[in-house]
Formats: sequence, C-alpha cells, structure tokens
Amino acid sequence: MNQDQPVRLVVFDCDGTLVDSQHSIVEAMTHAFDSHGLSRPDAESIRRVVGLALPEAVARLMPEEAMGRLDSVSTAYKDAFVDIRQRPGHEEPLYPGTREAIDALLQNGAVLGVATGKSRRGLHAVLERHDLGDRFSTLKTADDGPGKPNPDILLDAMAEVGATPECTVMIGDTTFDIEMAVRAHALSIGVAWGYHATEELQAVGAQRIARRYGELPSMIADLWESRT
Repeated sequence: MNQDQPVRLVVFDCDGTLVDSQHSIVEAMTHAFDSHGLSRPDAESIRRVVGLALPEAVARLMPEEAMGRLDSVSTAYKDAFVDIRQRPGHEEPLYPGTREAIDALLQNGAVLGVATGKSRRGLHAVLERHDLGDRFSTLKTADDGPGKPNPDILLDAMAEVGATPECTVMIGDTTFDIEMAVRAHALSIGVAWGYHATEELQAVGAQRIARRYGELPSMIADLWESRT
C-alpha cells in the first residue's frame, strides 16, 4: 500500500456475516437451557441475540427468576458449542461469494479485520477451518472488550492498523453491528443474508444494504469516495 494513502479498513462481523452458524448456535443454546431445566427459547429469539457478548445474549433469553444461573447456563452453552464443533462433518459454511469478495478487497488495497461477539478461540476456529486467517490484520472478540454495540472493539481495531473512522467500514448483519459503527463514527453496510431484517439495519444507521457478497467491493469503494 502507498504510504501516502490513508489506511482503508473493512471490518467484518463473523456469525451471520462471514459464516452461517445459526444451526450450531441454536442447538448449543437449546442444550444449555435444557440442561438447567429452563424453557427453551425459540430459534428466532436465539438468532435475535447473535452478535452480543455471550452473557448478555443468554440474559436476554432467560426468565428473570433464573438470572442466578446466568453464569452456569453461559458455561453450558460454551461447552455444548465446543462439542458441536468437534463432530465429524460439522459445518459453519461461508456465505456464497465471501472468499471472492475478501480477496477483491485485498487486491484493491483494503486492510481487513473482524469484530465479533465470539470468543477468541471460537473466531480462530472459524478462520482456521476456512483458511482465512492470513486475510485479516486485526481480530477483535468478546475477550478484548465490552460487547457490541459498545464501540470499543471497533475503535481498537482502527487504532491497531492506523485507520480513521471516515476510512473504516463495518460490515454486519445485526443492529448491534450497525449501532457499534455509528457510535465509532465509522461507515457501515448491513447485509441481507444474516439474522436481522434489513429494515432494522437501515433504521439504526446502515448506509448501504448488500444483497449478495459480490456487491460489497464496489459498494465499499462508493462509501469511501462519498466520505473522503
């Protein structure tokens, strides 16, 4: 990259944006609630909290009278998810066009990152499975700071690579991703293939909506052009 040019950073969410992990998440959460004798949250409610830090996600699903078991249920979820991931044939597939869009952005000089509510271990497992680890210059997880929509992990990602908010684009499928970008004064694109409706993403500040991965490189370039 030309050192006279500003760093242009693209930060991706993971679950619901890079990979479709909803089946594993729903199964693990269902197991965690079953193991504590709690009523199962429905699949849609579970998808609605994907992206939050685990304790907050679990808290939103639990009845008030069970909050004393929040830590235990969260641990049961983590253990169940590890078990699911280790099954032969387990898949959390990339969305169609993910790899091609990532490579196109890199070829155009972008610096890439991930900001996710997953643990560091979980994120590394995903990137290793799909051989994507070398594409990303900064990785921020639930282990690195407050969960979304708090902007700290996105601000930390910018600082790590030397990017400014006007040259940073957050790509995500939930309102938590977009709200984090807004609070960090970064640009944002919502994706239509994840877990929150596009109307919700636009309502909280998404500047563009991508319907497929192939749209992202030109959409991101247009946003940078309009901002800088």
